[in-house]
Formats: sequence, C-alpha cells, structure tokens
Amino acid sequence: MEAFHHPPISFHFPYAFPIPTPTTNFLGTPNSSSINGMINTWMDSRIWSRLPHRLIDRIIAFLPPSAFFRARAVCKRFYGLIYSTHFLELYLQVSPKRNWFIFFKQKVPRNNIYKNMMNSSSTNSGICSVEGYLFDPDNLSWYRLSFALIPQGFSPVSSSGGLICFVSDEAGSKNILLCNPLVGSIIPLPPTLRPRLVPSIGLTITNTSIDLAVAGDDLISPYAVKNLTTESFHIDGNGFYSIWGTTSSLPRLCSFESGKMVHVQGRFYCMNFSPFSVLSYDIGTNNWCKIQAPMRRFLRSPSLVEGNGKVVLVAAVEKSKLNVPRSLRLWVLQDCGTMWLEIERMPQQLYVQFAEVENGQGFNCVGHGEYVVIMIKNNSDKALLFDFCKKRWIWIPPCPFLGNNINLDYGGGSSNNYCGEFGVGGGELHGFGYDPRLAAPIGALLDQLTLPFQSFN
Repeated sequence: MEAFHHPPISFHFPYAFPIPTPTTNFLGTPNSSSINGMINTWMDSRIWSRLPHRLIDRIIAFLPPSAFFRARAVCKRFYGLIYSTHFLELYLQVSPKRNWFIFFKQKVPRNNIYKNMMNSSSTNSGICSVEGYLFDPDNLSWYRLSFALIPQGFSPVSSSGGLICFVSDEAGSKNILLCNPLVGSIIPLPPTLRPRLVPSIGLTITNTSIDLAVAGDDLISPYAVKNLTTESFHIDGNGFYSIWGTTSSLPRLCSFESGKMVHVQGRFYCMNFSPFSVLSYDIGTNNWCKIQAPMRRFLRSPSLVEGNGKVVLVAAVEKSKLNVPRSLRLWVLQDCGTMWLEIERMPQQLYVQFAEVENGQGFNCVGHGEYVVIMIKNNSDKALLFDFCKKRWIWIPPCPFLGNNINLDYGGGSSNNYCGEFGVGGGELHGFGYDPRLAAPIGALLDQLTLPFQSFN
C-alpha cells in the first residue's frame, strides 16, 4: 500500500539450505516421505525465528479478529500487540475493511410505563450485561461479543469506524456512549441539549472526523412528543468542534418509525412513513429534503440500507389489483438524488418460500458493502443474505448463541451475568453493519474532549 512504506527487507542467514525437490514414484506422484522432508526443512525454526518483527506485525494486522485473538495466546509479544501504539498505527493503515454485521436482541417497546416496570422488577436482579452477535457473511459464521461495561438502560442504535453507539433509554437529554467491544473501551459523549424520547440517530466516523445526528421525538410535554428538530455533533482533525451546537428543523409531517439512519456520501437517509418516502439530511448544509419512494402505494416493510456506497431501498411489492406477482425488490438511488433504479428482484420460487416463512409479519433489512441481510420479524432463526457482487441469495444459518449462556466471545470481557433487558432465548434481532477493528481512527480526537465518565444510575 502506498500509505505504508518500508525500506527493502533483506534476510541474512548463517546457514545454507538446499532447496529440496520432491522425488516421484513410478506413477509420477511425489513420495510422501519426500514431501514431509521438504516441509520440515522449510519450517526450520532457524529461518522463521529471524523474520523481522515489522514484517510479522504487518502479517498479523491482516488477520480477522477471531484469528488475531487466538494468535495472542502464542507468546507474550503477540499478547501485548493490542497495547502497542506502533502496531495499532500500522493496523489502521493496512487492516482490510470487513463488511460484517452485528445483531442484538430487540427490546420491547420503550416507554415510561415499561421503564418504571423494569426499574421496579430488576432492582434485585443483579448486573445484566448486553450481548451482541457478530456475523461474518464471507464464511457464514457467528461470534458472540459481550458488552459488560455498558450500564443498564442503554440501547445500541448505530455503528461506524469500529465503534458501536449506545443511547440512554430514559426520556430526556440523551447520554451517548461509543464502545469498541473488541478491546472493551467506552467513550462517553456530552449529553444532547433537547429532551427526547426515542429519537433516530445517525453516526459516521472517518479517519479524520466524527458526525452524529439526533432527530425527532422532541418532548413537548411529559406526555407528548413531536418530530421537530435535529441536533448534530461534529469533531474533525482540523480542530473544528460543534458539540450539539447546530440544530435544524425537520420537514413537516415526518414520521421516524424505524428509528434507523443510513449514511452515504455526506448524507443521512431514513424512511418516512404514512405515506412512504425517504428523508435526506445533508451534514454539510444542515438541511433536510424529501425524496419520493418508488412504487410507494404498493410497498410493504420498506428498509433503507447502504450497499457498495449507494442508498438501497429494499421492500416487498404487493400490487393486488394488477396482474403482477408479489415480489421482494431492491432499488438504488441514482446520483441525481431523486430517481430510483430497480437493480434486483428475488427469484419467484425463493419468494414463495420466503413469504410462507414470513407470513405477513414483516421484515427488517440491514446492508454493509456488498451484502444485505433480511431478518424476518418475530423469527430470529430465519434470515436471507443477498450478495450484490455474485447476485446470490442464501439462507443464513441460525445464530447458535440465542437461548443459551455459553460464553464464546473473543474480546471485551465476560458475559456470565447476561440476563433480562434483551430477553432470554429466541426473540427478534435487529442490527447494523459493523467493521470489527482493534482501534478507531478518531480515538485521539475523542480523547481530546477529556470527558469524565458520568454516573448513569
């Protein structure tokens, strides 16, 4: 990579080893004894023990998280790499982006009545830790992560740059935590200025900046909310800070039922309901605009996702009065910002299977890079994965960690006390794209805030 330069590496070995060539038998195939001898020679510790540390570190930086944490058991030096500033700087430069996903058990609807019930019923329930379920779409494998340091009363709402954003459930000014579950770190942000109930939250983190937008559900009285304003949080490497100092008005008659925002090319996008449309928030100009959704009169369970740097709308289409079969379709927002292009339609035979399982309950979608995951509501065992590049639909294997307490996490602490707020066993999953990283590129920027960790009791 151009961003990482080293002088040429030369190897000086005090021994001369002949390069072995395997001998063959009368069938023309190599003898096993010859192959074993060749392997033993090339695995000679006198060679591999002399590899420069910077080359070994570069190789380790390319490992996926699960392999990295297994490698930490090899020796003390590997174990300490996660604390090495030099290695983490190298890691941020060369580690490949991974289009993974993280899912959480869906909480029951959050309102003041439920909150009071939870407070009274969980007083003596002990400490409950939050769990996340990490999904690798390349290998169709699941991992479990624990968030033992997250206080009770916080919910995951977004992710970017290897950090997961948690927001307080209690009505009022929102406390926000940025957590890296791989290393068990938590960064608290200043609370929002306006009191809200369950706002929509968008997060985007780059190598030099962080932007947060908190929109809607303004508390206009202890018993009423209305979608009125947006607050934004910005820090960048040039020293510009805007700590909830920028507000903007929302479009009239907007409805954020999904509570999700998708970031693409300097804008946050979210679904607007009744009727269906798409709302777009320009971070730079601090303005909202409304985009008409395709086939809006015939959509069911629409979701906005990010796909290969584009805004993608996923929805079921049901045109009962026309001679068009029901289907699940994907549209991409064109560069003009107002027109949609249909790019994919679920094969009809697969849609029949999907509709039978879904049974009209609805579904949620989340995208990341070249993948889209479609999760059926009230059924965590059934989900579909669509690969944009291969144009392939796959049923995802069920998450093996739902409904049991086996601790198989590879970072961030222990989850032995997992319980209650997210339910036990089964349940509906919700999530977002997640790039698991050992370090966040904007960690130093956030450290400059020098915020003391607050008590959230």
